[in-house]
Amino acid sequence: MLVKLLKGLVIIVVLAAMAVVAGTVIPRPWRAPPPETTSATDRILVLSNPIHTDFAIPATPDILKRFSFLADAGLDLGNPDVRYIIFGWGGRAFYTETPTWADLKPMPVFKSLTLDSAVMHVQLAGDIPLDHPDVTPIDVSAAGFARLSDYIASSFTVGDEKPVPLGFSYGQGDAFFEGQGRFNALVGCNTWTAAGLREAGIATGLWTPLPWLLRISLRLHNPPGAFRPGEEVTG
Repeated sequence: MLVKLLKGLVIIVVLAAMAVVAGTVIPRPWRAPPPETTSATDRILVLSNPIHTDFAIPATPDILKRFSFLADAGLDLGNPDVRYIIFGWGGRAFYTETPTWADLKPMPVFKSLTLDSAVMHVQLAGDIPLDHPDVTPIDVSAAGFARLSDYIASSFTVGDEKPVPLGFSYGQGDAFFEGQGRFNALVGCNTWTAAGLREAGIATGLWTPLPWLLRISLRLHNPPGAFRPGEEVTG
């Protein structure tokens, strides 16, 4: 009985490892990114921690106008020190109840591994150091930037013609909103980020559930010109 159990566990581990490798090395889309990525005019940032990724979008006048509804949740879009708006998608329980690792609780972890409703987290930020190991600068075309902006906007749940704030935040300068979709460990924040990158004209791996897998796939499936000029994506 014990031998059968061990064999079963080994098979599960091997299959999981194969899925991770395949999800990273198989590109999505199948074809190379469109030529527009070689004439990049806009720079976005992907911010990473051990389990989560966010987009940092330059707070241009057009972006501030596009996401003006953020002011309804108390975000000071008129602050002259704001350089970026950070957007993240994730599970409601884990995202809202775990601002730091010290706040980790069993139930939010359980929901994140099963199924949870989604939320959008938005934060205002000043200058972000581009050489930080957790920051991946990516240059995209104007058309790709516009598609990414549309993708982010479509991730908010709209009620009464505006996205719906949760009335909750970690502190000043951030806010949570109702999000589209459902969250689980297989289709989570990092696959959301990868889908947004593909909208922007950047190829990713087929399935990248962790930040480091996403970064490796970016290095594998894109020409160096898609990233910060003269630099390679840091894994």
